[in-house]
Amino acid sequence: MSEIQRWEVKEPWMNIHCSLGEGPYLEPATNTLRFVDIIEKRLHTVGVAEGLRSLRTLQFDQPVGVTADIEGVDPSKRILVGGKTGIFILERETGKLTPLTRFYDTEDEERDDRMRSNDGAVDPQGRFWVATMNDFHVDPMEDEGILYRFNSDVSRHALYHNLKIPNSIGWSRDQKTMYLTHSTARQILAFDYAPESGSLSNERVFWSYSGSGEPDGFKLDVEGNLWSAIYGDAKVVKISPEGKTIGEVSYPTNCITCPVFVGTELWVTTAKDGDEKEAANGKLGGAIYKIDVGVGGARETKFKLDE
Repeated sequence: MSEIQRWEVKEPWMNIHCSLGEGPYLEPATNTLRFVDIIEKRLHTVGVAEGLRSLRTLQFDQPVGVTADIEGVDPSKRILVGGKTGIFILERETGKLTPLTRFYDTEDEERDDRMRSNDGAVDPQGRFWVATMNDFHVDPMEDEGILYRFNSDVSRHALYHNLKIPNSIGWSRDQKTMYLTHSTARQILAFDYAPESGSLSNERVFWSYSGSGEPDGFKLDVEGNLWSAIYGDAKVVKISPEGKTIGEVSYPTNCITCPVFVGTELWVTTAKDGDEKEAANGKLGGAIYKIDVGVGGARETKFKLDE
């Protein structure tokens, strides 16, 4: 058995104390990182080279779980977001969210209050995938989450039901497999993926986690490995295309939420954590961390929105 690669991050790159930092996304054209704080209903943007002094924040009246670029649109002007009741176009200069399409055909005040979007991604063909789950005030949480695919004409297709905490979505290099994290099951699922239609089949468990934490967001690298944040266990694990754990990055705070590649550096968002380890380390939860892991990330695709 080959030895597992190991890295250790000892301090944050930028500590802004997010309640629930999530959804990191690199904008190559502007060399900026954007990420959300779902609990605080904010979108942060920061220059990769400038750091904290360049931080800009938009405040919303609803939680935003995920963002994506739109093909042919300047991302400094408009981007796509998954929000409380559906997907929206965000005007970056004003913070205005314009509804594009809802998660449900009919309005239902009680249902809309219970649900929100969580993570998502754009597939290699330019369709937007986003999953829903119970909002923070729902207790106990139910298996009400749904994985949706939104085509370029913004038609909505429900592909998977009965999710409690769905997380990242991604595709293999040959576009034959789609991965989906189901955090509460401590599993990353795999499906056979049909690129032309976007349909899924042959559900199976790609990777399971046996620790006390839960797999959260992930990103794929250019070699086809999957890097998954482990919420609650202070690490990111590197998983081979065969589903084997081959690397581990450790952090000084427990709640690692999602990675993103910036060149060959792995950057992660985190959430606040009130346990003894967190107190001893000076409240390092909610910060952004980075470390060079010697490999770059797979190319992000943009949503192909029909005009």
